[in-house]
Amino acid sequence: MITTEARPFWQRKSLAEMTESEWESLCDGCGKCCYRKFISGRGRRERLYYTRIACDLLNLETGKCGDYCNRFKLIDDCTKLTQKNLAQFSWLPDTCAYRLLYEGKPLFDWHPLISHNPNSVKLAGVMIKNGIHERDVIDWFEYVID
Repeated sequence: MITTEARPFWQRKSLAEMTESEWESLCDGCGKCCYRKFISGRGRRERLYYTRIACDLLNLETGKCGDYCNRFKLIDDCTKLTQKNLAQFSWLPDTCAYRLLYEGKPLFDWHPLISHNPNSVKLAGVMIKNGIHERDVIDWFEYVID
């Protein structure tokens, strides 16, 4: 029988109980949160659309921010996900560790905390393919992911 202490931190702590380093390590590095989204319609007809248009700071190959420490100074609409505002981020992808744990679901096997492989997200094909930086886009509708 596995004791409570032997279980990984994300299985024995709530999101609110995690340290800053534990919280940060939940990010799998897929970069999906750094891709532009838009909402069409209202009420029952409201629909969230994901695009292949990435923030200009996102490294499209690695899924990592090119200037993580200064991202809020450089990108006006960059939003910080915290334990206190997580409920407001319903647009996070279904694969996001923050969303999964918030919804009481387990992490996927390819998550780096489980696989112990920093490249497992890319190897599992979770990252958005054929991303393009926002600065290179003229017509957003060409890049909607269905």
